Formats: sequence, structure tokens, C-alpha cells
Amino acid sequence: MFATTRRAVSRALLAILLAVVLGAMAPARAADPIKVGFSMALTGAVAPNGKQNLLALEIWRDEVNAKGGLLGRPVELVYYDDQSNPNNVPGIYTKLISVDKVDLLIGPYATNMIAPAMPVIMQAGKMTIGMLGVNVNRQFNYSRYFSMVPGGDEGTLAFSRGWFEIAAAQTPKPKTVALIAADAEFGKTACDGARENAKAGGFEIVYDKSYPPGTTDMVPIVRAIAAANPDLVFACAYPPDTVGIVRAANEIGLNTKMFGGAMIGLLATPIKVQLGPLMNGLVIMESFIPAPPLDFPGLKAMLEKYQAKAPSLGIDPLGYGFTPFAYAAGQVLAQAVEATKSLDHDKLADYVHAHKFSTVAGEIAFGKDGEWTKSRQFFTQFQGVSGNDLAQFRDTAHQMILWPPEYKTGNVIYPYQDAKKK
Repeated sequence: MFATTRRAVSRALLAILLAVVLGAMAPARAADPIKVGFSMALTGAVAPNGKQNLLALEIWRDEVNAKGGLLGRPVELVYYDDQSNPNNVPGIYTKLISVDKVDLLIGPYATNMIAPAMPVIMQAGKMTIGMLGVNVNRQFNYSRYFSMVPGGDEGTLAFSRGWFEIAAAQTPKPKTVALIAADAEFGKTACDGARENAKAGGFEIVYDKSYPPGTTDMVPIVRAIAAANPDLVFACAYPPDTVGIVRAANEIGLNTKMFGGAMIGLLATPIKVQLGPLMNGLVIMESFIPAPPLDFPGLKAMLEKYQAKAPSLGIDPLGYGFTPFAYAAGQVLAQAVEATKSLDHDKLADYVHAHKFSTVAGEIAFGKDGEWTKSRQFFTQFQGVSGNDLAQFRDTAHQMILWPPEYKTGNVIYPYQDAKKK
């Protein structure tokens, strides 16, 4: 009898001990982090932009965790440097999915890196939100891909449509245009769109040439453009050649009615500071600037946190051109997870397709191809820039939004020579 009692007591104690152990383990499992994986260019050609994106995502993570995380679990970022090299990207995403077993994906950043990641992501059936990639999904038609880029489903046409609409509105309407492009992916695709928009707008293309990447002396090229005597000059340029083209135009006194284009170097604050008043009159494509009409909820607070940390990291001190999109990618992901109460990629993708999202980059909805349903590409003109101080680029007093009309903050100064004087 006593043996039986002892056995019963032992079993009861064992059951209690097991319950205690399991109870102690359950909160640990519930508190396991939700891992968000991505590759990011932290070295190589586009590292200055990639580092901005990483800081924006770290700010997003910290804010989410300060509010209790997602689904009651902290968010952990798992990322690797792709070195701005597309060849590194497939291996990174394979590792994230198969070895790190991340719960969610973001990225990559940039068209060149997103495209090689897609086959890996598709084979695993995962959802991702690519950052600032153009027309990537046109070749894949993958329903779980979403794009955080303001051009929307217009793709590269968005890089110049507003520019040519501004030109067409001038009196008398200009007639001729020169196109100049870096002979590399962005330069070629941006000027493909410009060529199409120019023809649609009834402009005659009198000069249409490319130059090798890495060209440093742009004076002969700009002289050749000037010899064609175009009314308009549209350049599709990377950062180093942007600087060269602007300096060459000022050196030879380029006489044209409107000058600018898709010059992505001018999205970088250090280049704006370097060129200063040489930019006056340029009409360029912009991805984002903090004009009053764009004071979306949370934007100011995010930028303040970014700008407090950027100097010590040696990155763009303002971060206007890239950080809103990286942070917004995190916001979309978080809103979808919380709404579905799930980490299931099918459920998440279905939700993202069907809903609108409030982000620091504005309200965003995604179409069938994962692109924004409405383009929000801006075209701006530098006006009254003097000296080379950073402070004048903190707001839009010297960079007016000309297009689209609903975000307009100023009027174009036309022709270019008049704008250079003001």
C-alpha cells in the first residue's frame, strides 16, 4: 500500500515538475525573435545608399520592438553584405531561407540585386518587398513580390514623363531634345523611357548618344550636345558623371532652354553640397524630398533619428532619397503581419495585394504586379542655391517641386539661362 502511495506521489511530483518545465519553456518560445532577412550593399559601388537603407531598417526594428514587437515577439534583422555584386545575392538568400531559417524577407536593394534573388525566393515560395528596383517583376510575374519604388507600374517611363510634361507646358513649346546616357543599366533604361516620352510628346530628338561608364572628362560630350543646338537636354547619369556633366555645362556655358534629367547623383546630399550654385536651373527626377505636402505621419520623427546617427556613420547626413522607402518596406511588412496574425507568406501576400498602407513615404497600394498602383515620382528644380553649405538643402526652399501638380511647391524658372541667374 505504502509503495503504491509512494509511486502515486512520485508520478504526481513528476507531472508537476514537467508542467513547471513546460511552463517555463513556453514563454521562451513565444519570445523567440521574428527574423527578418535581407542582403544589403554595405561595400562596393552602391554602399552609400545601402548603408542609409540599413540604418532606416534598424530604426524601424527598434521602434517596433519598443512597442512590444510583432505578434508579441521581438524583431531581429539578419543580413549580409552583398558587396554591390549581383553574383553574391542568390547565395545570400539561399542561406537566409535554408540555414538561418528567417521568418520574413525584405529586399534586396537595387534592380541589379533584386533580379538575381528572385529565382531563389520564388522556388522557396516566399514573399519579399524589394527596395528601389525598377520593373523587376515584369520578367517573373511573381505574385508574392512587392516593390518599394515611387515610379509605380509606369516603370522607367516615370523617370521622365513629368519632365517632358513640364517642358511641353512652356510657351512657345520647345521642339528639340538631346538625350545623353551612361552606357550601363540605369542609364540605358532611363533614357529608353525618355526617348519614348519625348516621341509621345512630339519632340524631335536631335542628339541621342551614350558614353562609357567611368568617363571623367564630360566637356567634349557637352560640347557635342551644344553643337546640335537642342531646346532641351535630358541626361541619364550615375553620380560621378552627374558631377562631370553639370561642371562641363557650366564651363562651356551650355545654352539650352531646359536642362536636367534622371541624374541620380543629385539624390545624394554630399553631391548637392559639392556642386552648390552650379545646380541652379536644373530640372531633375527626385525620389523623395521633405516638402510640406509630403509631411506624412512618422516621417519627421524617422528622419530626426536617422540624422542624429548618420554623421557618426559617415553616410548621407539627410537621407531623403532612400531612407523613407526602406523604412516604409518595414512598415508594410509589420502591418501585414499584425493584421493577419500570421507569418504565412501566402496570407501575407494576399493581404498586401488587397489593402492600402500608411507609411512615411505616403499611402501605398500595390497592383497585381506588386508595383505601386499610383506613381509618386517627383520633378524638381534647383533655384537660388548659393554657396556650398548643407543647411540650404534641409528643406525645399531651394529645390521646388514642379510635378506632379498635387505636390507642387513652386513654379519652373524657364529658360535655363534665366534660372541660372536666380
